[in-house]
Amino acid sequence: MKIATWNINGVRARIENLKAWLEAASPDVVCLQEIKSPNDAFPAEALEGSGYNLTIHGQKGFNGVAILSKRPPEDVLTGLPGDDGDEQARYVEAAIPSDGGIVRVASIYLPNGNPIGTEKFSYKLAWMDRLIAHARDRMLLEEPLVLTGDYNVIPEPQDARYPENWVDDALFQPESRSKFRELKSLGLTDALRACHPEAGVYTFWDYQGGAWQKNNGIRIDHILLSPQATDLLGGAGVDKDVRAWEKPSDHVPVWVDLQG
Repeated sequence: MKIATWNINGVRARIENLKAWLEAASPDVVCLQEIKSPNDAFPAEALEGSGYNLTIHGQKGFNGVAILSKRPPEDVLTGLPGDDGDEQARYVEAAIPSDGGIVRVASIYLPNGNPIGTEKFSYKLAWMDRLIAHARDRMLLEEPLVLTGDYNVIPEPQDARYPENWVDDALFQPESRSKFRELKSLGLTDALRACHPEAGVYTFWDYQGGAWQKNNGIRIDHILLSPQATDLLGGAGVDKDVRAWEKPSDHVPVWVDLQG
């Protein structure tokens, strides 16, 4: 099972890129973030005949997550538990049938948190606490679990071309990185880093300052695997070339291959 994540930065603006990439990469499951579309405005008609079932948790104008799966999803959860008053569409989860049972997959759009010292940063950290608590509960199921998406966290200095440029950004704060480590310490494996321990692996290049042309990137899109999913890990990668397409997202697809 090939599972991918992609912050598409507006699904209606990138629908042609999405269609082209789906045809070329043919993932079994795709987790999208920042679709910037309510459920009823998602361009589902453009994907008719593509073979994907759509699970959408959208929001008008910003945020929004979705799961596209070749097999019909089961046990769908929309919204991250822990705060009934949180109206931001940042989490959707589904159990995807596989030949060996099911793989539980989540599409995550973790808050950015900027600027530091504001309610936005407090919201980011509180949201991460909720994610940790929910992941802990899901781990008790002892099934293949894939927590994937745009985490808006640069875990280590090697995950940025110029880490010194991010010291005042919420993505690289000690608190953000500590929460990410706490999440991983539940027993989750960073799939991309496990397969590519070298520096220079990035998933995001800003539109400004020629970041793409200069390879001034950061790694903030992650795929975390439970032990049961890690046992199936056959490979992981980044479809970097998509960033050079016309009207690209500032993120690129990241994928993992689970075998067995």
